[in-house]
Amino acid sequence: MYIEIVPNRTSPATILLRECERDGSKIIKRTLANISDWPMEKVQAMRLVLQGKKVSHLEEIFQVERSLPHGHVEAVVGTMRKLGMENLISSQACSQRDQVMAMIASQILYHDSKLADTRLWHASTLAQELHVEKVTEDELYKTLDWLLERQGRIETKLAKKHLQEGARVFYDVSSSYYEGHTCPLARYGHNRDKNKLPIIVYGMMTDQEGRAIAVEVYPGNMGDPKTVPDQTVKLTKRFGLSRVVLVGDRGMLTDVQIKALAQYPAIGWISALRSNHIRALVDAGAIQMTLFDQRNLAEIHSPDYPKERLIVCYNPELAQDRRRTREELLEVTQKHLTRIQKEVQRRKKKPLEDGEIGQKVGRVLGKWKMRKHFQVNIAKGSFQWSRNEVSIQREKALDGIYVIRTSEPAEQLSAQEAVRQYKNLAQVERVFRTCKGMDLLIRPIRHRTEDHVRAHIFLCMLAAYVEWHIRQAWAPILFQDEDIKKLRASRDPVAKATPSSSALQKKSLHVTADGLAIHSFRSLLEELKTRCKNQCRVTSAKIAQHIWQITQPNDVQRRALELLGLT
Repeated sequence: MYIEIVPNRTSPATILLRECERDGSKIIKRTLANISDWPMEKVQAMRLVLQGKKVSHLEEIFQVERSLPHGHVEAVVGTMRKLGMENLISSQACSQRDQVMAMIASQILYHDSKLADTRLWHASTLAQELHVEKVTEDELYKTLDWLLERQGRIETKLAKKHLQEGARVFYDVSSSYYEGHTCPLARYGHNRDKNKLPIIVYGMMTDQEGRAIAVEVYPGNMGDPKTVPDQTVKLTKRFGLSRVVLVGDRGMLTDVQIKALAQYPAIGWISALRSNHIRALVDAGAIQMTLFDQRNLAEIHSPDYPKERLIVCYNPELAQDRRRTREELLEVTQKHLTRIQKEVQRRKKKPLEDGEIGQKVGRVLGKWKMRKHFQVNIAKGSFQWSRNEVSIQREKALDGIYVIRTSEPAEQLSAQEAVRQYKNLAQVERVFRTCKGMDLLIRPIRHRTEDHVRAHIFLCMLAAYVEWHIRQAWAPILFQDEDIKKLRASRDPVAKATPSSSALQKKSLHVTADGLAIHSFRSLLEELKTRCKNQCRVTSAKIAQHIWQITQPNDVQRRALELLGLT
């Protein structure tokens, strides 16, 4: 007897139990039963019985005992090794180096506390890949101290790799709140949302492409401009650069700091003027709208800014947006002031004191930042207001105008390039968004000592460095404009930036030219998680063997690994 499977074109195959015998030159087949309704496992077992073989359950031969997410670890750790992060951290192999590698990967993958890291490592293949299976959280805190001692050497290695003579270095400052009372770095100060609370300030330095190079941590009450001298010392003495151009925003490179930079002839700078300084130039007649009759950019000179180049830019779309925003804020402020005025008029029996009225009015004008555009007259039981049209018209005259200032001569830096370089500060802001947003999360800061806080923020900077390279490699399959570098170098530096055709196609179709789904950075890591490393037990001749088997990648996973050079 035997089993025969008879295929059918348009319907499932017929499975028959048959026997046959030879009659001379003929073979005669007889069907004993139609077993088409049997499950395939039962059919295969019957086939083994008819062949005289022992029937064993699949579970007795092959078992998957453990399955660990692996693809996301493979991508991050593989990229770190291709970047040479191990040699960057320490030229000699040691357990501390492995732990730092694991903590950097954890910042990208999990962004959790050190205690949680030691648990989460075992929920994936990260602990196996970096040999940190038995590491405890106490060891990680000691490793943070070890890393902090090496910060200067690591940053110097990064500077030698990415900063050359005459390079343009971008610097910006941000802050994160601190929930606790033990760290001396946490001081009351105003965060970026203008709220006063315990914060820690840190300044990030990047190269022209946006790669994080160095970071410095300061007490929370440190003003942004006061952090600049440290960066000049770091660039000239520690990094040994004889010529560099520092790019900082108008709140960073103030007049005081620009005068201090004059002591370092090797350091040039690019910044911008504040609005009150621009208004002074307009009032003096140095800036006139006729400058922009045929172009949106003009270079001027002023005796108030000797040895400086001033590049005046006018963007009509920005001007229109500012006018619209101002009108919206004026209207909402008027609405609330009218409400207060009616409340004051209603209070006849017990009039409102002038102090109470002043508090209410102050809250409204402060909330919408319209104090300079309104004139108010407050007395007991009386409140009158009017718009300050002179102030409004003075501000309108500056709509769409901004001024870039630089110490670099025209033969080394054109006016258009100066504007482009200043706008490249967005690269540093992107690093801050990465560190504080959904990706790396500097905050909340869970450490208690000053050294551990400094080491934690430096660790986040290294993670931002690794993630930058991953994002650049994955640009073709992320919601990211992969042509942005070319566009920045060629498009009008003043006009509103427009995305490339490939970026618009990604946003509209949500698929690549190859038909693969477009992902965000985080969702692509989640997709890679489904590529697992399975611990299997195989029994052969009553001998059990354990093997590791990795799931075959799907099309998206294969493409992601190919872009990282990890196939």
